[in-house]
Amino acid sequence: MPANLGQSVFDGGLEFPAMLVHRGALAHNVTTMAAFVRDHGMELAPHAKTHMSPEIAAMQLAAGAWGLTVATPRQAETVRGFGVRRIMVANQVVDPAGLTWAAHELERDPSFEFLSFADSTAGVDILAGHAGPRPFRVLVELGHEGGRAGCRSVKELLELASYVQVTPGVELAGVAGYEGGLKSADEVRDYLDSLQEAVEHLRVRNPILSVGGSQWFDVIGRELVATQARILLRSGAYVTHDDGFYRERTPFNRMEGELRPALEVWAHVLSTPEPGLAIVGMGKRDAPYDEGLPIPRRGGVTIVKMQDQHTVVRATGLKPGDLLAFGISHPCTAFDKWRLLPLVDRDYRVVGTISTNF
Repeated sequence: MPANLGQSVFDGGLEFPAMLVHRGALAHNVTTMAAFVRDHGMELAPHAKTHMSPEIAAMQLAAGAWGLTVATPRQAETVRGFGVRRIMVANQVVDPAGLTWAAHELERDPSFEFLSFADSTAGVDILAGHAGPRPFRVLVELGHEGGRAGCRSVKELLELASYVQVTPGVELAGVAGYEGGLKSADEVRDYLDSLQEAVEHLRVRNPILSVGGSQWFDVIGRELVATQARILLRSGAYVTHDDGFYRERTPFNRMEGELRPALEVWAHVLSTPEPGLAIVGMGKRDAPYDEGLPIPRRGGVTIVKMQDQHTVVRATGLKPGDLLAFGISHPCTAFDKWRLLPLVDRDYRVVGTISTNF
């Protein structure tokens, strides 16, 4: 449990290991991304799978977010409990229980907006088969070769869009895509051109065009500026950024501005069984490792490997009981390891808590 409000996390009231959230960096990132989309004529539907936190969701919505994006119907139901009025499921939804919930929620609350993706007639049929009085609004998804989902050509997408428009129980809302798996700005530009072509051929009023927007939002901001559609970015990891994967890939490496790492894990040295070797009480249960290992904040410390509850490091001068700080790489697999995180100021005083609902 976090230390009491106003106390330093180092006063003895906090158990370690602990992941901390830096309030200043969190607020800066929310404000920075909100300003970016506003200045480029876009809107932000932050991907809540990153944090699944009502406190962070409230900050994003207060900063002007259109609504929240999620990956599954279960996540949609959770963030709906946060009081969110607009939800986009950036995925093909085929789960009967999830669709039944969504249909009931749409019928219960006329102001509720729910969007999901489709990339096949079979998927559209599943949506239509579970629709209630209000149809499911659909974004037809355009993928790319080697991508995870989506129609593989504009022609295929437009054929699917026509199918949606003649199928009772579904309603065409626009086009969706995900550019995050592409390796270069040229590839992203070509893909965005295809998305724009698709939007231009849709027979729908005020179409939505939704894209990912974590690694390439600078290119998106330039390329989609004249698109005749409502542009919704689904950026997620920006909210806490990191010291690894996204630090190396953020578009702010190519333009003015910055995002700041807001997550930090602190853990004790448990043992120094050999000269130059130390065992730290932080493991895979505590910090992400899928997109790079944690980053030691103390010079001269190198992570050798992580285990479930331990991290082996090379370092000199450490002794049992020492506290070490680590930045993280990939926030989307950091929050899910914690249910309650202390929110701290620049002096490491606890000023609140961040809860998660995974």
